[in-house]
Amino acid sequence: MRAIRLSAPFTLALGAALAASACSAPAPTPPAPAAAPFSVVEASIPDMQAALREGRTTSRAIVTQYLTRLGLYEDRLNAAVSINPQALAEADVLDRERAAGTLRGPLHGIPVALKDNILTNDAMPTTGGMLLFRHYQAPYEATLATNLKKAGAIILAKSTMSELAGWFGTAFRPGGYNAAVGQSYNPYDPRANDDGTPVLETSGSSSGGGVAANLWAGNVGTSTGGSIEGPSNFTMLVGIRPSTGRISRYGIIPLSLDQDTAGPMTKTVTDAAIMLGVMEGAPDPNDPRTSECTAPPNNDYTVFLKADALKGVRIGIPRAGIYTAREFPGKARPFPGLKADELAAMEGAIAALKAAGAEVVDPADLPSMTATSRADNLTSHPICEGPPSGPAYEELCSHVLQYTMKRDFSLWLDSLDPTAPVTTLSELRAWNAANRERGAMRYGQGRLDFADAADLARDKARYEADRQNDLRLTRAEGLDAALTTHKLDALLFPGSAGANYATKAGYPIIAVPYGMVANYADGAKGSTEAVRPFGVTFVGGHCADPKLVGIAYAFEQATKKRVPPPAFP
Repeated sequence: MRAIRLSAPFTLALGAALAASACSAPAPTPPAPAAAPFSVVEASIPDMQAALREGRTTSRAIVTQYLTRLGLYEDRLNAAVSINPQALAEADVLDRERAAGTLRGPLHGIPVALKDNILTNDAMPTTGGMLLFRHYQAPYEATLATNLKKAGAIILAKSTMSELAGWFGTAFRPGGYNAAVGQSYNPYDPRANDDGTPVLETSGSSSGGGVAANLWAGNVGTSTGGSIEGPSNFTMLVGIRPSTGRISRYGIIPLSLDQDTAGPMTKTVTDAAIMLGVMEGAPDPNDPRTSECTAPPNNDYTVFLKADALKGVRIGIPRAGIYTAREFPGKARPFPGLKADELAAMEGAIAALKAAGAEVVDPADLPSMTATSRADNLTSHPICEGPPSGPAYEELCSHVLQYTMKRDFSLWLDSLDPTAPVTTLSELRAWNAANRERGAMRYGQGRLDFADAADLARDKARYEADRQNDLRLTRAEGLDAALTTHKLDALLFPGSAGANYATKAGYPIIAVPYGMVANYADGAKGSTEAVRPFGVTFVGGHCADPKLVGIAYAFEQATKKRVPPPAFP
């Protein structure tokens, strides 16, 4: 635990000074009631901006409050891999700039955290969750980190993650685990099962726990297959996974540059919109995909935050196989349908959309979810869990992540300086195997083994065919088909169920808190109480991020369902 403690001499000196002042001073007149001190608990970024502007707090005071909360709660959550030892000094610099009338940008003096696969050129290591990289100092900085600092943000911490963005282990591996610091826990139920796994899942490789428990103002997560949407949904946060390429991926430890992107995870849509605009910045020559979408004027997404933004908007409900039970062709497991409390929550969300003026198209099914042919049904194309030359029953599985993990992770290793502990994926695997007893591979490393078995020349044709299939099934025969056929602005998914479509297609998806349901997971210690956050996600077309931000904001304002975790006041 990284506790923040006052030294005994400091405490005694402060007490003596107060006592001396009390003895020598004349009897005071009763003071006017003092305004309550500013608290970071559940404070939004605009709340902090206003308090700083009005002189009711300072960036140093805000950082100090967050550090104190880390000292109180970090041992129960394990939300951080490292804490910035220069955070208070950076806050002092930003306070002086504010006092002199200089503001760097909309995050001036606001503390945020970055997922620990995002490189920073500061006193914090970048581990990617790997034990071998526990103390590795990156030789360069991610473009998004530079953009945040230019806007005045203080990078308070590196938030925890699933190791290598979830590409670890052989069979079972819990979300939120990495060999660098171990298992993280969900603030809405931070208990552990007997084997150390969470009673309530963290649901993805990014960490939402630090924002939900008010350990920092916002978090930057990354998503390859749902690791912004899932953790946001499970910790009652707003999470924006923007169109792939809208935010530069340069300086992020990759899993697949076909699907990777970063995005904000915050308590409100407003906070997420502010962070999104800052992170996007200008097109980055180090990431060609940053030229695909045009940023709004001045990178300002807050202009789309209108409470009436749902009026006249057409929202589709993809019922079949996502809300309601369905059998699928081939070996895909049947979907039993949403649980009763989950379905009730979604019907409430649909009613709220209608009440806010949206036109709801129900159903608006996805052709690749209802197709009776294995080749045309997305459920028959899961991520491959075997070597590239796997058995016949895997003929339709997608080798994209295995192939791109080898390709893109190797390119990232090539970009590092000579102090990097390894230069190839094979060397990393060998070190993990030799250090099993130190905890380097508690859940095995089959996924790394299978990725390293890929031959980038031999397997290129299979990769390209699988990638085209992924795009066909999620775009032309998936999201685009529903959006175009029904003239929709967005689709509404339960929880993070739309992530498989949005992440492969590269389309924007936004999670918004909505309700609480029972935790049905194995090992939930018998509780049937509504303790698990259950939100909604909106998915839009490619580069439709501004429109989607407005939809998410209007829904949030119409419902206002977020509640903080009660165990972390």
